[in-house]
Amino acid sequence: MPPRAKITRDMIVDTAFEIARNEGAENINARTVSEKLNCSTQPVMYHFATIEALKKTVYAKADSYHSEYLMNMKSPPKGVMLGIGLNYIRFAIEEPHLFRFLFQSNFFNGTTLLEMMDAEELTPVISAMQGAVGGSIEQVKEIFLTIFLFAHGYASIIANNSLEYDEELIKAHLERAYNGAILAAQEDTK
Repeated sequence: MPPRAKITRDMIVDTAFEIARNEGAENINARTVSEKLNCSTQPVMYHFATIEALKKTVYAKADSYHSEYLMNMKSPPKGVMLGIGLNYIRFAIEEPHLFRFLFQSNFFNGTTLLEMMDAEELTPVISAMQGAVGGSIEQVKEIFLTIFLFAHGYASIIANNSLEYDEELIKAHLERAYNGAILAAQEDTK
């Protein structure tokens, strides 16, 4: 009889990520992961003392995946921030389970908007924006916050199947919010 394949921590995380992505994070448990890996639940519980610990690890992987998705712009419309905003909304359309896991679950709790604005993961986004818009970090963060709240509203409604995606309409609204946020930031410095 050949030896059983060793189930690694990475294999478990990758499998749980796919479950979160395709079925929703609420479906991550030792049984569902072990069934997909064609093994017993023992390797899952060996590598993760609790399913909560596994979900936290999967959340971090999903967050990294989301950040890469946001920054992958073929040709940003009228600025980096608009491209990021549209990608944020597209992510909700293409990855609704991951969107809800990242932004509408208890794993997102505990982070205030101010904490989020200072998060290390946001640094590349803020830097790209500052390069495109200019201005101080504080001004760029204000512009980002306006666009984030606007895009998050659209994305949340779409991810929960409450609104059809109309890219041209959303793009026009996002551009107006972006232009308004820039004007407001410029007026604040006067």
